[in-house]
Amino acid sequence: MPSSVAPAKSPKRPVLDESVQYLTCGVGDETFAIQVAQVREVLDICPFNRVPNLPPFVRGMIDVRGEAVPVIDLRIKFGMAPAEITDSTRIMVLEVVVGTKSLVIGALTDRVFEVTALDSSDVAPPPDIGSHWRSEIIRGIGHCHGRFVIVLNLNRMFTMEDLMSTGECR
Repeated sequence: MPSSVAPAKSPKRPVLDESVQYLTCGVGDETFAIQVAQVREVLDICPFNRVPNLPPFVRGMIDVRGEAVPVIDLRIKFGMAPAEITDSTRIMVLEVVVGTKSLVIGALTDRVFEVTALDSSDVAPPPDIGSHWRSEIIRGIGHCHGRFVIVLNLNRMFTMEDLMSTGECR
């Protein structure tokens, strides 16, 4: 005789938001977020050594504890006018993965704001329209202190060709 008792349902588990730490920075009028796990350090502006035949977005090289690190001007990389160096200008020393290589680069930014946590549920996918950046470099759009924050995917921001031209992949 068939039983009329339904099998017990497993209790629903609460969905936990994954909170990720980001370093927020300003480039032009935009606010960007970079995962703290990819940030080695933030440096005050220092002189770079110019190197001939580098692409325009590479401002030069700096020495970070004996390591030659190319400095990328994020303004130029994002299609803006080159960065004007001010007292707020910073160099973020970042680790990026391109292909199978883990590389260290310096990213020139107009200013660095803070480290903040963003819940994954608060980061929306990038819109399909209205963005003047390549959508593959944007992990999502979040909110921080009442402003939109563009969450970057650094590992997709640079191509192997970009980094070959800096000498990083030789």
